[in-house]
Amino acid sequence: MPKDTHNNNGYDFEKNVSRRDMIAMAGAGAAVVGLGGIGFGGGALAAAAKFKMGSVKANGLDFHYLEAGKGPLALCLHGFPDSPYTYRYLLPELANAGYRAVAPFMRGYAPTSVAANGDYSTKTLAADVNALHTALGGGGDAVLIAHDWGAVAAFGALAEEEKNWRRSVIEAVPPLAVFGEIAFSYEQIKRSFYFWFFQMVVSDGIVPAGDLAFIDGLWGDWSPGYDAKEDLANVKNCLRDPANLKAAMGYYRDLFDAKTFGTPDAMNAQGAAWGRPVPQPVLYLHGKNDGCIALDAGPAAKIKALIGKGSEVELVPDVGHFLHVEKPKIVNAKILKFLAG
Repeated sequence: MPKDTHNNNGYDFEKNVSRRDMIAMAGAGAAVVGLGGIGFGGGALAAAAKFKMGSVKANGLDFHYLEAGKGPLALCLHGFPDSPYTYRYLLPELANAGYRAVAPFMRGYAPTSVAANGDYSTKTLAADVNALHTALGGGGDAVLIAHDWGAVAAFGALAEEEKNWRRSVIEAVPPLAVFGEIAFSYEQIKRSFYFWFFQMVVSDGIVPAGDLAFIDGLWGDWSPGYDAKEDLANVKNCLRDPANLKAAMGYYRDLFDAKTFGTPDAMNAQGAAWGRPVPQPVLYLHGKNDGCIALDAGPAAKIKALIGKGSEVELVPDVGHFLHVEKPKIVNAKILKFLAG
């Protein structure tokens, strides 16, 4: 039996999702017509009203984004299963601090384009970040804020183009060397079950079943006690189309490909993509209650050696994986203080 069939949002997966649902393919779902032709519902529309919407071509894709303020670029990258709307508290604060805050919908997340060639490699994700810097007119005073898969992309982008980024804040996924140290403990393998589950064809039917109830479960496990209703509505609007969900799962299918993962060539490629030391000052934040990646003081202490001079590492109490939306006042204050340095 799974560790937790009843997730923290009160959804009983076994009771509410039939066996027929679980083997149904995501293509059966009807798309809701909305903003940009994608199904953005009331919560997302209310959030979008607070921000300017824009789009730009970068690294061969049309990236859509939320934007607030004017000044040096502050690029904010989301992860899985997430959307730019989890930066809804931070974007106005960055704007008030004198930044042009931009939160793109990541590669494959609607309304950003799906990659025609199916490329969701870590190397390409990192290239997206520096291409967005160029396309958005960023200078050497730009800053980079990143969470989850955004963190993976950020580690690669910071190392590849030192001149592009003055400082960075990275949340919830540690550098590759530290992640590799904890990834294969028994406890972390249980937390990371979905890495391997996504390699199975059956996941294409199970993940979208019950209006993406699988994603409700992840948020409930990863940020226990947090009411994610608004966030779940936003991320589901990004992933409800089967092509977008396949893209988001493609990040995992590329990195954790059963045929190559763990081989010397594959690991060398990951090291080159996002495992190099980062030269810029970085504030690394990780929730103490993170149900996705458990990081305790021992591994956390090793992060500073992998990031630039003047960096800080903090385990934040009373928050889980999505810390910047769980406790936005506390986390935003830490981010703004560091960026001002």
